Amino acid sequence: MIRYALACAEGHHFESWFQDSAAYDKQAKRGLVTCPHCGSAKVDKAIMAPRLSMTAKKRSKNRRAAEPQAPEAAVSSAAPDNTPDTAPVAMMSPQEREFRSKLKELRDHLTKNADNVGGRFPEEARKMHYGEIEHRSIYGEASTDEAKKLAEEGIEFHPLPILPDERN
Repeated sequence: MIRYALACAEGHHFESWFQDSAAYDKQAKRGLVTCPHCGSAKVDKAIMAPRLSMTAKKRSKNRRAAEPQAPEAAVSSAAPDNTPDTAPVAMMSPQEREFRSKLKELRDHLTKNADNVGGRFPEEARKMHYGEIEHRSIYGEASTDEAKKLAEEGIEFHPLPILPDERN
């Protein structure tokens, strides 16, 4: 999933989620991407700066890359002109809603049926890979460098799915 900052021909700014950049291009070409303010289908991608949550900043500082951060809601950073306490939102398609639901189900299943080994993840994964301990499902945290080393050793692992913000 990818989030784009968008702007219509009338100058309204909003954000929306897409499966990938090709999905945005296809929907925009068919006129399915519309401004929530005025309904215009003349919408283009706007410049968007990356955002890091405080947790992600802290992790980066500690050089630890725990599970991925959940994306934020698909809302504009600019509030409507006359109501500063609200923000425009983009509608999700039924397919996007189903995808989010399935992603949450997958993550819940993985965390329910695996042992959380926290920061010991690289060590535990190596022990299992080299036959020192019995294989079992685990999840935990690994820095970017640790993850690269695991991959170089041929140890198979996957990041936990990113969850959409539960409030949306």
